[in-house]
Amino acid sequence: MKVLALAAAAAFLLAGSAASAQEAPPSWVRENAGYWSEGILDDAAFLDGIKYLIDNGIMTVPRTDVEAAPGDGAVPSWIKSNAALWASGQLDDASFMGGIGYLVGAGVIALDQQRDAGSPPSGSEPSDSELARLQAELDACDEIKKAVTRLDCQDGARHAIAVYSYKSQYEPLSVGPINYYWGGIGSEGNEFEISPTGQALLSIRMLAENTSSENVALACTSPQICAYDVWDGQSEFKYSGMDFTNGQILVRPGDAKEFNMLFGPDIGYGGTQFVYDPGRDYVFRISEGFGSASVPLGLGR
Repeated sequence: MKVLALAAAAAFLLAGSAASAQEAPPSWVRENAGYWSEGILDDAAFLDGIKYLIDNGIMTVPRTDVEAAPGDGAVPSWIKSNAALWASGQLDDASFMGGIGYLVGAGVIALDQQRDAGSPPSGSEPSDSELARLQAELDACDEIKKAVTRLDCQDGARHAIAVYSYKSQYEPLSVGPINYYWGGIGSEGNEFEISPTGQALLSIRMLAENTSSENVALACTSPQICAYDVWDGQSEFKYSGMDFTNGQILVRPGDAKEFNMLFGPDIGYGGTQFVYDPGRDYVFRISEGFGSASVPLGLGR
């Protein structure tokens, strides 16, 4: 592939607006893809610009390993066709990025130090670029005109951001096929307080990620029959509220689900009142059929 002159590189990177290395892929990349498909922008200018975005963590693409590169480093015609469709909004981002990943795998786009597409550049903060990419996906949902489709898009993007936040901040607790992520008391959704009436209230929010190739169900049908409770070394405390649907949360392979539980007043159905004693150590217990664990809560007044 030809070496891009500095002037051409500057023209590509400054088109539309300037972008720092910490931003999500700029919106003008789509416009430049249209210029490229029409021949207004040549291969070297467009592809070296894409290389810059990947090398600096601004854009991530799925790398596709191929047996042989296109002849003489040429770009297959179907990738330019994809660029035209993507620029006009007729092709989704994933399909276009898949074509870019093909070029990376074939060596047409040679990344610095042969770094895989999607990997952060040396010395960069991976969380910044990845979070920016996910935020860009959420922002892109606003452009969808159909309300139901737009809301589905936003829900999925917000979930992806939440999952990334858990996994980038907290260490996993592996229990069988599930990795549990918990931020500790004081993190969002995790609170402990004594109400004005003297009732201890404990809120727990966790993320459960399925690392297996099979569906896994988290089980909790009632306070009496639930795989999750709190233990103080002498007494077990059952929940006062939870968001399990029909007694379980189904987690598909590779997926992750967030769940909430509240411990407080006795709601019946085999429940108990949560009682706090500052002289005892409390743990959140997981007692699933696929494994068990205890998570120290570190409660304190």
